[in-house]
Amino acid sequence: MAEIRQDPLSGRKAIIADERSDRPGAGLEPPPAGREIDPAGDPFLEGHEDRTPPELDALRPDGSAPGEPGWLVRVVPNLYPAFDEQAAEPPREARIDLFAARAARGRHEVIVNAPGPLASLGDLTQAQLERAMAMWRRRIGHHAEHGAACVHLFVNDGRAAGASLPHTHAQLVALDQVPPYVARERERFGAYATSTMGGNLLGDLVREEVRLDQRVVAIDDEAVLLTPYASPSPYALLLAPRRPAMRFEDGGPLCAAMLARALALLRARFGDLPALNLWLRTAPRGADHYCWRIDLAPRLGRPAGLELGTGLDLNPVSPERAARELRAAGA
Repeated sequence: MAEIRQDPLSGRKAIIADERSDRPGAGLEPPPAGREIDPAGDPFLEGHEDRTPPELDALRPDGSAPGEPGWLVRVVPNLYPAFDEQAAEPPREARIDLFAARAARGRHEVIVNAPGPLASLGDLTQAQLERAMAMWRRRIGHHAEHGAACVHLFVNDGRAAGASLPHTHAQLVALDQVPPYVARERERFGAYATSTMGGNLLGDLVREEVRLDQRVVAIDDEAVLLTPYASPSPYALLLAPRRPAMRFEDGGPLCAAMLARALALLRARFGDLPALNLWLRTAPRGADHYCWRIDLAPRLGRPAGLELGTGLDLNPVSPERAARELRAAGA
């Protein structure tokens, strides 16, 4: 039977309808991910540093100079930013209450995860993934220290997931306001802490998921990987630290081994790693109670009229089934 479930963290609702995966034409085989790299045209490849905007940061163990080869992870401004520190306020419309707009102010940068021609996070060794995530942490911390209200780091892995360049990279936007979706999560964490006299919403959720053992995919000393109770899409995954920590940038385990495992399990389940979106949520400004996490959303379908018109996500693969299949793929 189909269910409407509510996500404990965001309040967002999803329809879980396992039976729909059996309908004609409903195959969930992933479309081609689109990760082919042409090294000659790759601006993120080591040796092509002159093809990007000036370097903002890099991990350079050999002491090489900015803008030269010798880096392991490199950060540059996004050449086509969605946010700009110098964005001008838009002209006022006659009825500002009907036509509200404001400048999209912020910073938008690219973190090149590795110097070689690698097209996916799933192609990185664990050591490379750890270095990339350490730079993610460093850049999130940099922007938080410089007053960003919300720092959102994400990876579009594969052209089918929105990547315009196939070389593996993360993007980071540092915003001067907290987006509504993140603000709602902040409010739910705070309300839960008040109602439970200090409980951590995600920390308690993880403990309950481990106790129930219906949606846990993997667990190690640092992290838990699970399929969310109200998964918005097939085989969505949530990675959370075993011990709640508000801010990823404050230190502690990177949980890189668990992220590598998540990517490997998706590859094993589908025969190849599907295109996917990843984002890292860390405490925004104004949060007194929070816990960082990583979300992964394989691109196995696309929203249609029901989802777009109602705001309800429709997932034809229950999170319990997805967890079973992913565990079996790693057996």
